[in-house]
Amino acid sequence: MLPLRGCFRLGRLINFILQRVMSMSENTAVAASTIHFHPRVDTATFSKAVLRQRQIEQVERLKALFKEAPDLQERFSKVTSFSRQVRVSEYHVTNACNIRCKGCWFFEYDHDKETREVKDLDTLDQFLRREKESRRINSALVIGGEPALFLDRLAVFRSHMKYLTVSTNGLEKIPLEGFEDMTVGISLFGGGPLDDELRAIKPGGKRFTGLFDRALENYKDDPRAGFVYAITEDGIDYIEETVRRIRDNGNILNFNFYSKYGQDDPSAQSYREELLAETLRVAALYPETVVSHPYYIRTMITGDSHWGAFGYDNCPSISVDHPAHRARLANGNPSLPLFNTWSADLNTLKFCCTSGHCGGCRDSQAVFSWLLVSSNRFLDSTDMLRTWIEVAESYWRQFYWSPYHRFAAEAEQTA
Repeated sequence: MLPLRGCFRLGRLINFILQRVMSMSENTAVAASTIHFHPRVDTATFSKAVLRQRQIEQVERLKALFKEAPDLQERFSKVTSFSRQVRVSEYHVTNACNIRCKGCWFFEYDHDKETREVKDLDTLDQFLRREKESRRINSALVIGGEPALFLDRLAVFRSHMKYLTVSTNGLEKIPLEGFEDMTVGISLFGGGPLDDELRAIKPGGKRFTGLFDRALENYKDDPRAGFVYAITEDGIDYIEETVRRIRDNGNILNFNFYSKYGQDDPSAQSYREELLAETLRVAALYPETVVSHPYYIRTMITGDSHWGAFGYDNCPSISVDHPAHRARLANGNPSLPLFNTWSADLNTLKFCCTSGHCGGCRDSQAVFSWLLVSSNRFLDSTDMLRTWIEVAESYWRQFYWSPYHRFAAEAEQTA
């Protein structure tokens, strides 16, 4: 499993931003009808007239920026066009796992005890058929527990989902045969010897060594594989060495944030600036390996963007059909359309993509999605819009099935 939710949120992160910027009408009223910066808005708080005026202003601002920098228009149109094609939800395929990581929210908060997992493949097949046909989901993020323990269940997901990403701890290899065009996200905590200290623990408590080495061996030169590297101030000295090893293994990585569950504020840091500086330095040294954009890295580590702080009120990665989110969905902040997280019983909706405990959460993909659904915050200048486009492109670089992945042509040929 990917314990800290360095999970891949594959979804329609930007699909409500623009339908087709390149074909925007000169009539701003018509153009505004195709833009959806706020997919769920409480019209009692924000009148339709106010919302429409905001949309018109945003469209006009985009057109002005594209006039200043014509190269941005094509890139913006391309990344939003692809994003519209991906309709994602998250699925716990099992409650079982072959290790017990420190900092794993799934077991820390007893998610494994909440429901009984469905083991019958026909039931799973019917459920996914409904997801695809009734809810129009075509992309699955499969987590656990440890999904690699149940290849037969993963095969059912692959038979239904056009875009498939599986989160794993790397101890067991997901074979290429039968799973050629999926993305594999491999968790990693701290780097160096710290990874074994935090993750190499059997369910009975017995420790072992070499978990990162095993993951590297299992996914050597595997184009599907990318590490989700949860950095921590306790592992600052290991960051460059760890990234170098991933590069030499032929893989890519995205940085995540290691939340220290068990303390009052899991995101509290004593050496935040040192962690930020080293992470940015290493990312600049290995641009072909590290997909994380500097703006995203800064936001993930600090919890702050240039317009505000990340938290529940603006996190987009919530289950939109969960009744607990009615007020959140009405507050005017964007959410991910159609996104739900399903428990392993295939019936119970989880609160969100991760633990459901929002205090101190810095889930990498929740932070990524927050930046991407907030493109209207990046319209002050061409430099800011360029930053947003780069962040969006870097997000999709994680996925083997994406046109932004470094092996995109190979993946397309395989598919």
